[in-house]
Amino acid sequence: MNIEEFRDFCLSMDGVTEKTPFGKFARRFDSILVFYVLDHMFCLVDMDYFTSVTVKSTSEEIEDIRMEYSSVSNPLNKSLRYWIQLNLNGDITDSDIYRLVKRAYDIVKAQYTRKRKN
Repeated sequence: MNIEEFRDFCLSMDGVTEKTPFGKFARRFDSILVFYVLDHMFCLVDMDYFTSVTVKSTSEEIEDIRMEYSSVSNPLNKSLRYWIQLNLNGDITDSDIYRLVKRAYDIVKAQYTRKRKN
């Protein structure tokens, strides 16, 4: 998997947009690409160092994913509650990474679709 293929996959999902919002905090964050659905983050990657994918999850699913794969870690940003970092070139296959990204998309889309209906 490379960054272009990954980006194409994310943008192929309905309503997904992308931004690089963190450069305003520090220049070193200019390369963090964030994918959004309904204006909420579900996935982020570093375009310059494409070595991991950070995705939204649920507390229950995080534990299951950690038990299944050794190349899962906490995101570098500790304030990302219910997020996990999937380290590439480990024991997670590309297809499983894509599946977990799609799951992150589904979690966020469902959560904010419900809120918009209320």
